[in-house]
Amino acid sequence: MSWDREVDIVVVGSGAGGMLSALIAAKNRAEVLIIEKDKLWGGSSATSGGGIWIPGSDQAKAAGFDDNLDDAFKYVRALSADNVPDENIRAFVDNAAPMLRWVTANTGVIYTAQPYPDYHAENPGGSVTGYRTHLPEMFDGTLLGDDLKTQRLPSPAASLFGYLNWTFAETYQLLYRSKGWLTGLGRNLAKYWLDWPLRFTSRKDRRLTLGNALTGGLRVALNEAGVPLWLKTPMRELVTEGGKVTGVVVEKDGKPYRIGTRKGVVLAAGGFDKNQQMRDANAPLYRNAQYSGGVTSNTGDAIRAGAAAGAGTMNMQSAWAAPVFYVPGEDRGRLCTIERALPGCIMVNQKGQRYLNEAASYHIVGQQMARRHLEYGDASPSWMVFDHRYRHQFPVGPLLPLVPDWLQSGAVKTILKKGRTLGELAREMGVDVAALEANVARFNTYAAKGEDPDFQRGVAAYDKMYGDYRHQPNPCLRPLTEGPFYAMPIYPGDIGTNGGLRTNARAQVVDEAGVAIPGLYAVGNNAASSMGESYPGAGVTIGPAMTFGYIAARDLTGAND
Repeated sequence: MSWDREVDIVVVGSGAGGMLSALIAAKNRAEVLIIEKDKLWGGSSATSGGGIWIPGSDQAKAAGFDDNLDDAFKYVRALSADNVPDENIRAFVDNAAPMLRWVTANTGVIYTAQPYPDYHAENPGGSVTGYRTHLPEMFDGTLLGDDLKTQRLPSPAASLFGYLNWTFAETYQLLYRSKGWLTGLGRNLAKYWLDWPLRFTSRKDRRLTLGNALTGGLRVALNEAGVPLWLKTPMRELVTEGGKVTGVVVEKDGKPYRIGTRKGVVLAAGGFDKNQQMRDANAPLYRNAQYSGGVTSNTGDAIRAGAAAGAGTMNMQSAWAAPVFYVPGEDRGRLCTIERALPGCIMVNQKGQRYLNEAASYHIVGQQMARRHLEYGDASPSWMVFDHRYRHQFPVGPLLPLVPDWLQSGAVKTILKKGRTLGELAREMGVDVAALEANVARFNTYAAKGEDPDFQRGVAAYDKMYGDYRHQPNPCLRPLTEGPFYAMPIYPGDIGTNGGLRTNARAQVVDEAGVAIPGLYAVGNNAASSMGESYPGAGVTIGPAMTFGYIAARDLTGAND
């Protein structure tokens, strides 16, 4: 094979897992090239909260939480799918903290451990106190120079007004409108709008937070290491010789371009979130690509290329499930995380019946919604119902609390339902009046006492974390009594697919018999997740992506430090 260019390693995809893999390889004296099919870099990682789930970290220990890796393994093992090998889970658990230690020492990305309970904290090995979830601190976007303009924007669900970056601390300050919230909001808005001349050429906020902080810090480190990142360069196929992957064919400037690899290829290009055909073939529970919160460039190209090169696949039916709001005209669903746990709301199906614990983790709620719809056909959409007090106290996806109904965007007004009474609201929703009234009445009776005998909302540590701490005895429960009443449609969706290529504990891609394909590695949502179909805690998407990126780069370069 004649090559147009030859390097040691090609990384396909520019999310956190791919960028970290490239950076570690470059630091170990490999010549690395990152290719990205989209015109923007950062992938789903840039649009996310940037959280990583890391057991046994230095940061957790500094915060007073001395984690036990055997407990972490036991916790994940019990939740994960049976077909996920023990050694893959063990590789993640054992390498996660060293990976974060490397990131801290070699990049400007700073993580802090959070008192954020695991999603199933009461299970054996789970952490009720948290400190396995880590969040990135703010990062100075001016360090990116012109690369800032091509960094992918945060998700509308992870930014204010779709452009203003914010931290989780600022989210809570605005949510509860605690002391200084208006001053803080005004200061950040002023910084954004007075950031000249950038405001004339870009919507980007130079104050990078969450997933933008993570990917921004990695990109600066890559630039300092001299690692090129080619945008608008989709991979068309993997090149194999004698069963070994020796390069890739990409499309560059509209023409085929052949890149040879002396060491290997790392696939880190995301799942098949926006490929409707692949969803129809593989994911019967999560069919609708439109409702996925994944980025539009995630169409499964690398998974298909890996399969064509002989790779096995696993758990292709799986996704990071989530309830989402969908605003007409937007290119993705908006993840609903906090709103469901706050007091003064319930979720009902199309019959007006409550059928789940609204405050459970978004993965569990998304799974329950999808399974309900598959069995009964009445949960997509479901309805989030709330009263006047909730409407003006809290946001509901794109519905802003301090903005009158008539000033909401036209798209939001098309999906918002309102009624002076519950009966009038039910008719607007198209659900059975008597059923909705009866379900709300039953909920109200117990919510007044802080109880939920039907679904135990507000009992688990995770439920209470997102509740309103000012409301007692249960921060997740309050009767819906103040009209007018409102409803918004909410759908079973996801934040990405997580079934993909089979890999081993070294992040090598393997065939259906478990034999490694030389020269081929996969991380992130290109690989079948070591979590199986579970979601143990906040950050189990990006945390393993970065950890297996760390493992892949070290394996490729023979690093042992």
